[in-house]
Amino acid sequence: MALSATTIREFAEASLPDSDLFLVDVTVSDSAVRPKVTVLADGEQGITIDQCATLSRRISKKIEEKYGEELSYTIEVSSPGVDFPLTQPKQFIRNIGRNLKLKLQDGTEKTGKLEEVTETGINLTEEIKQKGKKATYEPVQIPFGEIVKANVVISFK
Repeated sequence: MALSATTIREFAEASLPDSDLFLVDVTVSDSAVRPKVTVLADGEQGITIDQCATLSRRISKKIEEKYGEELSYTIEVSSPGVDFPLTQPKQFIRNIGRNLKLKLQDGTEKTGKLEEVTETGINLTEEIKQKGKKATYEPVQIPFGEIVKANVVISFK
């Protein structure tokens, strides 16, 4: 019986050690020999190594209970890296004040400062660049449903 991402997600949801933590992504590699389970979790204040370890132990226990102790797999529980796209409204909230690069359903891209997160989407101060002119900034509202991909823009200034 193969491990499924859906089952692991259920195990992970039930295993979150603290109420402010939430799942970002769950994947299971296709390897039949030793599948790799990857769980990305985050929290409103971030996630600690101890919280990752607790989550890993709890998920492993549930896997053993369902699939038996002889199942061979690896498990990795961590926070999403800075290059991982924002997918949850709670992740957007943690990044208010930072610059985001968005790819929208219609194929356009927008870059700007995340000002506010509402129940239905985000408010962004979009940076509009024109050749030979100074950039201008306009407030825009973007519903979550229009966002295909959202990444934090890392600045080293």
